Amino acid sequence: MSLDRIRASSARADSPLTAAILAGRWIRSAAADDENGRRWLANPDPHGGSAVTSEPWSLYSGAAGVVLFFLELAAATGHEAYLEDARQGARRLAATWREKQDDLSLYHGLTGTMVALMEAGWVLGDGAFEAEAAAIADVIVRRGREFEGGVGWSRDPAQRGEGGVILGLLRAAAHLGVPAYEEAAVEAGLRIARLPVPGHRFGDCADLPVDAVTPGFLAGTAGTAFLLARLYGVTGDERFLFAARSGAAFVREISVVSGGCAVVPHHVPHARELHYLGFCSGSAGVARMFYELYRVGGDPGDLEWVERLAKGIVKSGVPRRRTEGYWNVACQCCGTAGLIEFFVGLWAATGEESHLEYARGLATDLIGRATDHDGRGYRWYQAYRRLRPGEVTADTGYMVGAAGIGAALLHLDAAGQADRPRRVILLPDNPFPAIPLPASVLR
Repeated sequence: MSLDRIRASSARADSPLTAAILAGRWIRSAAADDENGRRWLANPDPHGGSAVTSEPWSLYSGAAGVVLFFLELAAATGHEAYLEDARQGARRLAATWREKQDDLSLYHGLTGTMVALMEAGWVLGDGAFEAEAAAIADVIVRRGREFEGGVGWSRDPAQRGEGGVILGLLRAAAHLGVPAYEEAAVEAGLRIARLPVPGHRFGDCADLPVDAVTPGFLAGTAGTAFLLARLYGVTGDERFLFAARSGAAFVREISVVSGGCAVVPHHVPHARELHYLGFCSGSAGVARMFYELYRVGGDPGDLEWVERLAKGIVKSGVPRRRTEGYWNVACQCCGTAGLIEFFVGLWAATGEESHLEYARGLATDLIGRATDHDGRGYRWYQAYRRLRPGEVTADTGYMVGAAGIGAALLHLDAAGQADRPRRVILLPDNPFPAIPLPASVLR
């Protein structure tokens, strides 16, 4: 199915909140209940397949991410029914997580389930969910093992591996008030900080040459430098700041800078001209690293790099123009929703109105690309994998589908509510304000 055949009328004028509600309607149509609670089919279309391997519990594409979306939709609308959706999803996560202990990572494993249960427990006032989150954190800490140079869980220091686990433990330590979780996170972080250039990873990414180096966020240097900057902010230990700046220096060195704009290669040395714009491997994710460095270190040069990356996105001509690094993709991971998340966050951090206006333009384009051909609600058909443009699917999940798209639209909606500020749910690797309003507006 081509993009043109599913594109809705350009005259569509839905608000971000209305579009998020309609995304929720479609996700609800995918609900599947059993004695343990609720999960959601990755793609409820007749004969429809998912963009990713089935992960019915994960933050990336499964129930953990959908639970977070429904918690936010309830906060935005005041409708209790969405809280019940979230409650039933959290109930199933709490009942079944012990069956799925092979993957500890944030986006695909137990750490993401832990984050969802903490948020559900806090919003719903249900201590049982927080108790299950603490039980997961205990399992994660116990499963740490000795590697060369220290303790950890994975040989992959990036956000998709060790980095995401550490960020989750830091969130759990603050949320649950257990210092042992922070201690385990810091110990594992010190091992990563000793790497020559933190975050380098060779030959462990699908479709990449074995000697590729990825500077991006989920699988590369920028995400690991973000983690180290976060650890510096938590501990004040200069070893973390030094290592984070080492990673940031590498990213700056290989970036293309022109006229106040910057873009980052997808991988080097082979793809210096391939510049993703989204969260996973492109500018929106790399900018998070520079903003975290600015947040904890106060160097205006880091904020300047955030702005350079933002200007590079704007200069590319998206969303009107498709580029090699911004194809038919709408999701949080590598598409439009991730860009909305970035520009809303940057506006909240800086108060620069142009960032919010750009986010609104992105949202107009994104809402115009939604389809509801059967009256069951909004979904977004996309070619999730850039190298497989004919593989077009629509998913319900957070990083790959409607839940994450809906969440980004809700964050934009919250940014327009200066008279009624509300907290939005940001994942542990998002450095921007959880109330998406500039400090000058809140005073």
